Amino acid sequence: LTLKFYHKFPSTRKTRKIATRRSFNTLDTWHDEFLNQAGPSDPQRFPFILVGNKIHSDGGSKRMVPEKKAREWCASKGDIPYFETSAKEDHNVDTAFLCIARLALEHEHDQDM
Repeated sequence: LTLKFYHKFPSTRKTRKIATRRSFNTLDTWHDEFLNQAGPSDPQRFPFILVGNKIHSDGGSKRMVPEKKAREWCASKGDIPYFETSAKEDHNVDTAFLCIARLALEHEHDQDM
């Protein structure tokens, strides 16, 4: 992604498929790259959420990344909110988007002060 792309976002979310360990293993790289490229004034407070999607797939039998491991990663990054979602079953999608919107607005408000 280009530097111009990163600067357009007041917040970000990372979505990962719960059945793919590879996507989970790239979270640190993705998170750090985003912060390096975007250059927010306070990287520790920049709003992120993590979304584990497609939780409907096979009732979770193909899950490669345990929820506990995802939550531990979020805790290690300053308690990033974590949501497991299913667009197919309309589960938690709105909640995740409302959360990142709220965090972005709060962050923008804090930056204006």
